Amino acid sequence: MRQVSFKSFGDLLSELDECNATKKKISLISEFIKGIDPRDGSWILALLIGNKQKRVITGRRLREILQSNSKIPAWLFDDCFAQVGDSAETISLLWPQIKHEYDTSNLECSEDLELVLNELRNSNSIHWWMESLLPKLKNLTDIAQKNAILKLWKRIPDLDHYLANKLITGGFRIGVSKGIVVQSIAQSYELDESTILERLMAPMDPDALWFQTLTQPAERDITNRGAIPYPFYLASPVQIEKITETPEADWRLEYKWDGIRGQLIKRESGAYLWSRGEELINHTFPEIMLMADVLPKDTVLDGEILCWNKEQNRPMPFASLQRRLGRKTVGNKLMKECPIVFMAYDIIEYNEDDLRNNKLEDRIKILQALQTNSNHPCFLFQQNKQYKKWDELERIREISGHDGAEGLMIKKKDSCYLSGRKRGHWWKYKHEPMTLDAVLIYAQAGTGKRANLFTDYTFALWNESNKTSKERKLVTFAKAYSGLNNTEVEQLDKWIRMNTIDRFGPTRVVEQKQVFEIAFEGVMESKRHKCGLAVRFPRIHRWRIDKKVSDADNIDEARRLLKTESKL
Repeated sequence: MRQVSFKSFGDLLSELDECNATKKKISLISEFIKGIDPRDGSWILALLIGNKQKRVITGRRLREILQSNSKIPAWLFDDCFAQVGDSAETISLLWPQIKHEYDTSNLECSEDLELVLNELRNSNSIHWWMESLLPKLKNLTDIAQKNAILKLWKRIPDLDHYLANKLITGGFRIGVSKGIVVQSIAQSYELDESTILERLMAPMDPDALWFQTLTQPAERDITNRGAIPYPFYLASPVQIEKITETPEADWRLEYKWDGIRGQLIKRESGAYLWSRGEELINHTFPEIMLMADVLPKDTVLDGEILCWNKEQNRPMPFASLQRRLGRKTVGNKLMKECPIVFMAYDIIEYNEDDLRNNKLEDRIKILQALQTNSNHPCFLFQQNKQYKKWDELERIREISGHDGAEGLMIKKKDSCYLSGRKRGHWWKYKHEPMTLDAVLIYAQAGTGKRANLFTDYTFALWNESNKTSKERKLVTFAKAYSGLNNTEVEQLDKWIRMNTIDRFGPTRVVEQKQVFEIAFEGVMESKRHKCGLAVRFPRIHRWRIDKKVSDADNIDEARRLLKTESKL
């Protein structure tokens, strides 16, 4: 089997970075991982997929080490970082200019670390770097760590510094999506993408066994998956013109709930609740764990975790659900104030039978019977919304808002339960977002390829209406990073540079002249924000060049949206 050297992996990353064609990226990765040493393959795939890599040293600490024996002033590093947007890359670009300032011949390292550094070659494998070298650099004293890093930098070629620094800081990123990596594995090892996705739902432990398990030939009869969840099937934004060309009777209409997507697994060994982000969240929602006791073993449900007002028979605001998140323990008081339900809308497995290839309407019959028989207050069933003509769609979507949903789900009745986002079978038809006109007051540079552009913006609302005689001031309201096209980003970047009136570190204060319509999914009370409010998923809807700053919206208008949302 072919071992992968540090240099060859770096060459692959360079090729991927220069490539814009998806098929070409898949081909590059597919050929690269074919027949490689599983020890290297496991780390390469984990890095490409974006597995949460453990950080050895922070980017700030690397910068301190670089500047410790150099004459480079802090302001120059700051300016370089502002252009590049990444500490590891900035350091790798500066190193060739200042490396002559460092003499590492007399620097002392521990005997075991010196032995590892003496093994350092350009041909060292990736698994040697990840398992033998990098762990040695962690948990050292400041002096020992500085000596070790400087010796490492001195001994590797300048072109290898970028990759080395990224691995050290745990900030490894490359321009390939998880989907591209999945397709590459499938192509290289002649497997179905769904098989790869299923295997990737297991805990990722980069070692030879994990790689071999991931790439081995598919087994025909897979029964019990244990605690490992199935890949979630994701809906796509609706394409009304396509749907309305088909018969209404082919589709099932459901509410789209604004909660946390969850997959509940019941096995003989216990129950397991997984979020869509592949986190096990049993401890956060003990009510659902108790509800799982009434389920037959070897059952897997797909649904939404919601805070539910049983008296009104509707979900509570998302802010209630947020109070439950991230807690290691949930007390009785919180469970009473923010009661949880599991709104099931699909069943993936029942009595150890994989139902994913069954028609949706058949799966729904099994799910409905299961929910009825269980008769548990935390186990709710997603009802079908009756309609006869497509003309009724808008009316039902409007009603869904009054019922506390964020829109509709439109599902093909004969659809299988697929993996990932496959178009044509499940569609989401959400309400139009809330919007407010806000004033741009701060800007920061982006990161990565947009590090030389100002793409991170802070917006403010007036504290008073423009109809008042009181003195008005702008209060920060939201940050947004997306919504403008490339041309608008470049135009705004030029304007920001020409209209900066002050600076605070990387933040520029700009003249209060530009108004933007900000879209968001919801608004809630917040003690952490100056305006007393926080919004969900803010983004720029459009650049309001037609509006004066004095006509931008105020905090009271945002609060009216909050009251309107709470009444729905």
